[in-house]
Amino acid sequence: MNRRSFMSAVALGAMLLGQPALAAEPENTMIITLKDGDVTVALRPDLAPKHVERIKELVREGAYDNVAFHRVIEGFMAQTGDVQFGDMNDGFNPDRAGTGGSDKPDLPAEFSSTPFVRGVLGMARAQDPNSANSQFFIMFTEYPSLNGQYTVVGEVEKGMELVDKIKRGAGGNGEVSDPDRMIKVRIAADNK
Repeated sequence: MNRRSFMSAVALGAMLLGQPALAAEPENTMIITLKDGDVTVALRPDLAPKHVERIKELVREGAYDNVAFHRVIEGFMAQTGDVQFGDMNDGFNPDRAGTGGSDKPDLPAEFSSTPFVRGVLGMARAQDPNSANSQFFIMFTEYPSLNGQYTVVGEVEKGMELVDKIKRGAGGNGEVSDPDRMIKVRIAADNK
């Protein structure tokens, strides 16, 4: 058994036993800087290789920097990643934030049996299961109705208390006026 397979088996075993999983390798660790500090996310290429590759590509292009959390619903999730209309420094459009994506093609669904629980990152999509592009959301709590219906791309390893401080939206759709943003997003392997 090679090291990567062993580490995956150990992480899976730890999750099944209710223990925290081992930290992701730097290539699959995303760091999101929020107004209150850094959130560390373990990306899951074992669950969704195409989606994780897309996220890393957009991170490395700087596309997620200054992108708004345009939809935040108490007791559910915080959504961000609209690089077309959500960049608060370049082209932010509060009326269209959440309707855009990137200039890259949509991705085919990569559904798994991993449940949507607190700290899980899922890819946002339209009604078509194969329409995820750049937007993702972070779960505040468990939400079983999403299981098997959306692609899981990662989980917060550190800083969930900072995610909890993201400004909530009003009304049922969670639209946020004067939203918080991802100030800077990077992949840990790229830190020099």
